[in-house]
Amino acid sequence: MSLKHSYTLIAPFYDALLIRATQGARQRSLAALPPTPGRILLAGVGTGLDLPHLPAAHQYIGLDLNHAMLRRSLPRGAHRDYAATLGDAQRLPFADHSFDAAVLHLILAVVPEPADCLAEIARVVRPGGSVLIFDKFLRRGQNALLRRMANPLMRRIATRLDVVFESLLDARPEFRLESDEAALAGGWFRMIRLRRI
Repeated sequence: MSLKHSYTLIAPFYDALLIRATQGARQRSLAALPPTPGRILLAGVGTGLDLPHLPAAHQYIGLDLNHAMLRRSLPRGAHRDYAATLGDAQRLPFADHSFDAAVLHLILAVVPEPADCLAEIARVVRPGGSVLIFDKFLRRGQNALLRRMANPLMRRIATRLDVVFESLLDARPEFRLESDEAALAGGWFRMIRLRRI
């Protein structure tokens, strides 16, 4: 089953599963958006759970691979300068340096190739721009046997459980790590802020 198909099936239940568990972490992560009005990419916008927490000053482009998820984001974006775009976060349909910031909430551990996704973010965010990440990651050298055993099934249905953020960052010298904080589940979920050099 492809992620596009599985998330079509998940879309009606997605909010009920995630809204309460992730709301506080989303708000804390989004508080780091720049105050100056700009163009912000919401990569993997899903049903738009971030949209109610976004400052109104910016122009937002929400990208998702799944039409059912994007359609659900539209009402949440009604009071923002928000446009929904169907597309793949691993092959972004945008010009180089066309965004002032990017938000990657629960997407790097979902896409099949997170390194490709982060490379594309490095391409489309302008130098000096920020990238806000909220997701679940293993730490380098972390055993996490149960997560690794469940990963082959879970990555086909909804999400990867084996992504090591430090390995992704090592391959992207365009980024400087500004902060990395535990968010949920004893630090399995993290809030990370990068600066595009």
